[in-house]
Amino acid sequence: MKGPQDFFTQLQGQFGQFVPDMARAAREDFEAQARATVMTVLSRLELVTREEFDAQQAVLMKTREKVEALEKRVDALEKAAVTGSSADGS
Repeated sequence: MKGPQDFFTQLQGQFGQFVPDMARAAREDFEAQARATVMTVLSRLELVTREEFDAQQAVLMKTREKVEALEKRVDALEKAAVTGSSADGS
């Protein structure tokens, strides 16, 4: 059984026999323009590779862990300061 790619390749070959050269040239020009447009749009986007994304995600996770640890430490120091000052005030 033929796959979809085989079917489309066969259909394209049969269609190509009936298409005049001028229409074929127009199609090729359109394809070239479409490719150029897509490449222009893609080049304007700020895309990163998967490796860069994963590396930045790891850095972000480490930073979050450090911030959470520091928040816990500040909370403990604040509680100690409040406990110490209330013991002195009594």
